[in-house]
Amino acid sequence: MVLTITLEEHFISEAVRSSPSVGKLALHQHPPKVQTDIVELGENRIRDMDEGGVSLQVISHIPALEILDVCQRANDQLASAVKARSTRFAGFAFLPMAEPTSAATELERCIKELGFVGTLIPNHANGTYYDGEAYYPFWERAQELGVPVYLHPTPPSPSQREHFEGNYPDDLAQILSTQGWGWHADVALHLLRLYCSGLFDRFPALKIVIGHNGEMLPFMIDRIEARLTNNWGSRDRGFLTVWAENVWVTTSGMFYLNPFASLIRAVRKDRIMYSIDYPLEDNRDGNRFLKEVENSGWLTQEEFEMFTHKNAEKLLGVKVKPT
Repeated sequence: MVLTITLEEHFISEAVRSSPSVGKLALHQHPPKVQTDIVELGENRIRDMDEGGVSLQVISHIPALEILDVCQRANDQLASAVKARSTRFAGFAFLPMAEPTSAATELERCIKELGFVGTLIPNHANGTYYDGEAYYPFWERAQELGVPVYLHPTPPSPSQREHFEGNYPDDLAQILSTQGWGWHADVALHLLRLYCSGLFDRFPALKIVIGHNGEMLPFMIDRIEARLTNNWGSRDRGFLTVWAENVWVTTSGMFYLNPFASLIRAVRKDRIMYSIDYPLEDNRDGNRFLKEVENSGWLTQEEFEMFTHKNAEKLLGVKVKPT
């Protein structure tokens, strides 16, 4: 039996469902099963995990910007679900990222009191990235706690969306600005902004996770090093060093061998982790992809087990058990 840990797996809390901003999540655009599964933290989720061969699911709130009170109630709901099924669930904190100091405080509460293993945050706060001094308290707290920060795509702000509008329907522009291209490139840009700002020199022990096979960065990694490090050189460590020491990558939602081949050439084998993006993606599709990876012969058996669960165990401080 293949043991697996998945790290980009979502839910929507009761607190957010009753908040005025719930409409921004556009739940109606998803199939009925996704709408049902994303609010459920019980037996249906476990059933889907079993059918897709998922041993342990690290659950996070779908990325959204909410005030502290809403985030706290959402985290408390998730903590109750994790406590009830501690051998199958773990939790990532949901934080008010428009309020960096409050985000730092709530992260600490989630780690020390609720037993969460890190946080998953939206890629920007209404168009504001996290490379400025206002966010230093948040990054400092994440480093002190020693937990990973998963930088997750989020829809563009109104000013960002203008770049994706063109001579085609608005629905197509929406796809182009999100899962079709935009939000992957935007996460990559954000990580590069964090590097260029000197954040990793100020906080050298930060642990950053990005999904979707590295959000396009593996393909560009050598050119980035050549231009941002070799031609600039104003940082204590070059980008490739930061990439190797501070960044982990998951395969969430990218069940294709071609980009995986690029990933394993550009990322250390101890930094690559399996993930699904449930319920937006199907656990069973991920399981089929795992079999393709195993049969490809690109990874040794030890490397394959690192990919499926051992790297995540080490990063998160958890231990997966056979079901």
